[in-house]
Amino acid sequence: MEETTRRAIMAITSFGALAAAGAQVPAAAQERSVWDGVYTAEQAARGGPLYATECAACHGAELEGGEIAPPLEGREFVWKWNGLTVGDLFERLRVSMPLDAPSRVSRTQKADILAYLFSRNKFPVGESELASRTAWLTQIRFVAVKP
Repeated sequence: MEETTRRAIMAITSFGALAAAGAQVPAAAQERSVWDGVYTAEQAARGGPLYATECAACHGAELEGGEIAPPLEGREFVWKWNGLTVGDLFERLRVSMPLDAPSRVSRTQKADILAYLFSRNKFPVGESELASRTAWLTQIRFVAVKP
């Protein structure tokens, strides 16, 4: 057996044994969703004022949407993103929002705004802040209905 193949089999077997023994599986290997508390209350609180200054002009003060922008709270919003990842949503914010100057708002600020949107859509808070890296956020599924 080739050495690379043997090492891969050993790694998979070890990972399975750890998981079966109740060991903590690395977060990257776990299937997570927005229902698992992926942001903090403090982060959402920081995102509220940012939303007001950077997003409300188009999306409405109450996230209700506007003439050219969809709502960011409620049924239409959650079902639009259902089945995708938080990374998909974050990447949309990152490259295109605010419409007039996407680079004006940092990645960290956009993560804070996203945390605010999650709080307004009644997704539960957690103990860790929402990351500001798309690659990490693609590991979190956006699910409209609580499992």
